Amino acid sequence: MPPQYTALINKAWAYYGAKDYKNSAITYSAAFKTNAFTSTDLYNAACSWALANHADSSFIELNRAVSQAKYSNFDHIVEDTDLISLHEDKRWGPLLAGVKKNKDLEESKFMQPVTRQLDSIHKEDQSYRLQIGEIEKKYGNSSKEIKALWQTINEKDSLNLIKIKAILDEYGWLGSDEVGSRGNQTLFLVIQHADLATQQKYLPIMKDAVKNGKASPSSLALLIDRVALREGRKQIYGSQISRAAGATTYTVSPLEDPDNVDRRRMAVGLQPIAMYVKQWNIIWDAEQYKKDLKAAEENAAKKQAL
Repeated sequence: MPPQYTALINKAWAYYGAKDYKNSAITYSAAFKTNAFTSTDLYNAACSWALANHADSSFIELNRAVSQAKYSNFDHIVEDTDLISLHEDKRWGPLLAGVKKNKDLEESKFMQPVTRQLDSIHKEDQSYRLQIGEIEKKYGNSSKEIKALWQTINEKDSLNLIKIKAILDEYGWLGSDEVGSRGNQTLFLVIQHADLATQQKYLPIMKDAVKNGKASPSSLALLIDRVALREGRKQIYGSQISRAAGATTYTVSPLEDPDNVDRRRMAVGLQPIAMYVKQWNIIWDAEQYKKDLKAAEENAAKKQAL
């Protein structure tokens, strides 16, 4: 995508995160004037228009997403609360029919047995992790309940990794056109949750998959960050968040060149770091982060010297 397009999309996403839906929608429209678009960006623009109470503009972008970009995520669109205001509109039914048609056509080309297996793996990978926040809030992050949950997660991860390795070793990295976007994402998720040796083995394979359009650059960025930290280096994209044992607050794990992190994030399609870290109640301040990181490194060096 053109750099100007990516910059505008990130700006639009930032407006959406700040709940400034009208400016988000307007910025999406400016991005589309560069003659570039993706089904996801058209869909997100429609959400912003709907939340800004501009139903006509929302339907324009949704219809473009369906007819031109072949948007096919039927399960998501019917559940998305951003679009509730459109549900009683007479245009909603025909729109859903178009999404369903795209979904059926897309799935008819999938490797069905592998796709079904990946869908099952995805559910196991995510279902237990979705319980983490609730159990931590109820029992604490050092409780026997959270430890038991993590034991279950680790056991499921080990079994899922065996299945994913078998798929990758037989077929290579399968793209969304072969196993759907969820199946494609599942390959990344299981490797992202694997041991370091496995991540090191499949990282070059995922890099090639990105070059061939079979994996997401943003997902690759997360894997690159995780491997870097586990190898004792600083992360590049700021995707990894950590919390000291017993602490209640989170921080961005050691990051290379914090001043230019958004430039690197933009290049791989990630939202600005200030917006990303809000979900952990982190306020991003590059200058303060550099001071805190330096202090942490100095304290670690002192401990090591003892």
